[in-house]
Amino acid sequence: MTRASVEAPLEKTGILRRLYYGDTDFTFVPRWKRWFGISAACIVVGLVALGVRGLNLGIDFTGGNQWEVAANGTTVSEAEEAIEALGFSEVRVQEVGDDLRVRTAAIEGTDAERVARNAEVVEVLSDLTGVDADDMVITEVGPSWGREISSKALRALVVFLVLILIYITIRFEFRMALATIAALLHDLLIVVGAYAVFQLPVTPATVVAVLTILGFSIYDGVVVFDRVDENTRLVAGAGRMTYSEMVDLSLNQVLMRSLNTQITSVIPIVAVLIVGTVVPGAGTLQEFGFALFIGQVSGAYSSIFIASPMLALLKEREPRYRAVRRKLEEKAARTATGDDGADTDDPTDVGDAGAGDGADRSKERKAGSTKATKGPSGSTKATGSRSHPPRPRKQGRKR
Repeated sequence: MTRASVEAPLEKTGILRRLYYGDTDFTFVPRWKRWFGISAACIVVGLVALGVRGLNLGIDFTGGNQWEVAANGTTVSEAEEAIEALGFSEVRVQEVGDDLRVRTAAIEGTDAERVARNAEVVEVLSDLTGVDADDMVITEVGPSWGREISSKALRALVVFLVLILIYITIRFEFRMALATIAALLHDLLIVVGAYAVFQLPVTPATVVAVLTILGFSIYDGVVVFDRVDENTRLVAGAGRMTYSEMVDLSLNQVLMRSLNTQITSVIPIVAVLIVGTVVPGAGTLQEFGFALFIGQVSGAYSSIFIASPMLALLKEREPRYRAVRRKLEEKAARTATGDDGADTDDPTDVGDAGAGDGADRSKERKAGSTKATKGPSGSTKATGSRSHPPRPRKQGRKR
């Protein structure tokens, strides 16, 4: 086997090896307009669907009566016509796997009247599908119960966001907390929009799934922000890169960890989706799995493409990081015009060398320049520091 044949597979998997060791150099923050635009387009589609079609709130939120029965060839329109013929209002029939889910408004009247009306629906559905009454799943929820569930779910979400805001502020800083909340709201709007577009029923299982995926999103964001917090000294201390460049560096360093986390989280969610789709009567698993899947994908996206660029945009407004950016832009301009000798006067611009070495060399060049201006003829002679080569750095010298 030749050397070329051995190196060929390594070249093909070079990006994977670099990704594994955190040596990639993908740019995320400079393309923030693209990422924000993609998210804005998805959110707008969801909001339009929400305004036009609304959410398909489950019986636990709206109250009413529900019958779930195996379809056995019965269509949605046939079931709707049969139930409406009984005089029920707000009839809604959905296909859930191999089952039909029939919903109506809450049955009014005495207990005996409600039992009689329920028996009429059971009889009609049994005639249509050939399913025995004992094999049907019957649910009855009063309107007051539905309102109570809705208010508790909303309160739980608000308390969750407030606690996260406080925790991130204490653990890191307020701007990171704002970026985290923005990513969470992004994920929430994406999930709500997906439910409005596909008209999937919103059930208590959906609320649990949403809170779960928001937790996943926070975890991934905290991993990124923790590395950003560690790398901040590269900006504040040495001034060798802007805050946006440092955020990009941090993202590349933890990118593999984020991918591993998301992959290991999505695999069981896909399994739940498959079970909920294939196994009869497992519609709740399908609803739960759909919310988890959409939220997990959205959370992985928002932690990298929403929260991190937003943090960089907020931090770049601070005076110290504006000064770092301005200094680096001035240095780049001098380098482009060939005037790259003036930047050595800044002791913070040290590159890979220590600040002391940079200061010593700067002093030597200034001294050399001063000596050059005092020629024997008395004339001014601008020889500059470039006439003398810099003193070679001693190897292994510790400062």
